[in-house]
Amino acid sequence: MTADGAAGETPVRDVDEPERLRRWRLLLGAGGDGLGGLSGPDAGMDAALAALYDSVPGAGRGGTASAGGPRSAGLGGSAPRVARWLGDIRSYFPTTVVQVMQRDAVDRLGLTRLLLEPELLAAVEPDVHLVGTLLSLNGVMPETTKETARQVVRTVVEQIERRLADRTRAAVTGALDRSSRTARPRHRDIDWNRTIRANLAHYLPEHRTVVPQRLVGYGRRQQVVQRDVVLAIDQSGSMAASVVYASVFGCVLASMRSLRTSLVVFDTEVVDLTEHLADPVDVLFGTQLGGGTDINRAIAYSQSLVTRPAETLFVLVSDLYEGGVRDEMLKRVAAMQADGVQVVVLLALSDEGAPSYDAENAAALAALGVPAFACTPDAFPDLLAVALGKGDVGRWAAREQIAAR
Repeated sequence: MTADGAAGETPVRDVDEPERLRRWRLLLGAGGDGLGGLSGPDAGMDAALAALYDSVPGAGRGGTASAGGPRSAGLGGSAPRVARWLGDIRSYFPTTVVQVMQRDAVDRLGLTRLLLEPELLAAVEPDVHLVGTLLSLNGVMPETTKETARQVVRTVVEQIERRLADRTRAAVTGALDRSSRTARPRHRDIDWNRTIRANLAHYLPEHRTVVPQRLVGYGRRQQVVQRDVVLAIDQSGSMAASVVYASVFGCVLASMRSLRTSLVVFDTEVVDLTEHLADPVDVLFGTQLGGGTDINRAIAYSQSLVTRPAETLFVLVSDLYEGGVRDEMLKRVAAMQADGVQVVVLLALSDEGAPSYDAENAAALAALGVPAFACTPDAFPDLLAVALGKGDVGRWAAREQIAAR
């Protein structure tokens, strides 16, 4: 802002001294005691922040440091105290901030084991990251906790479905309808807008009408499978969010009669979860996050599911860190392509931005003509539409990345 407050520039709002000191005190925590005390809701907010951020990272459930380091705040050693803290932060902060603080608490204070206690799970704000943590604990989760955990997972799944399911069905249906367009449609299937545009040269001014010499329309939707989709999901620990989203998308696709959808998850073993696609929660609890990665083995199994190569879309969701035989993996991908299978590799299917991935393997796949890129859940329906319409997925991805920048 100029000295005379020139028009068009945003003035800096003045903040009185007490408010400025209050903000600095909340920002600095215990280190700002010299700025004065806090009372009422501010004191509660400060205590909630101090319990997490004034503690020593990695100090464990009690908030104490290892190797004789100093102890400051902490959430204590019991689930009830953590549950109260979770309730406090939900009263002081918006949901998005609560979710960040919950993730920080798990990382900084080692609270993963406490997530196995039902009373704590009932108090958390569910999100994709929490679901990933619960899935990683699936193998050691006591029976008393499993039903609460399933409720938490179902809440997140339903949120994702409300956000994306209808868009996915619409995008896929539109792509399949376009691919079945015919030049000899029945009357009820004529696409009049496209037909008029295609016949503007035959406009008769004296009659103010177009005489269509070529009809454009869609073939009647048949109750038969038009495309096969095989989803192979890497369930190594770094892929947690991608596993959640890909599983939900798999279930949405499986609900469409025009698609035959198969879903497999893998680490060093391969598990076919296709029979569980009626319920995404069952799919997610059929996964086991963690372990190594054998992509080659997963692709080999996926090849066995392909019965109509020219009508099959194979989507591999993996960061491409291969623990199996790399050369065999690349040969299998090349063989699938040669047979007519459309292959797409997603380095991540999440909202988390650029993932960590094996750049050498990604480059090798690109050399084979296989696009490998990260995709957000919101963009995935459009990706499916392009792929199922047999469009150029690589060009679409490049355009989307340019648009994102």
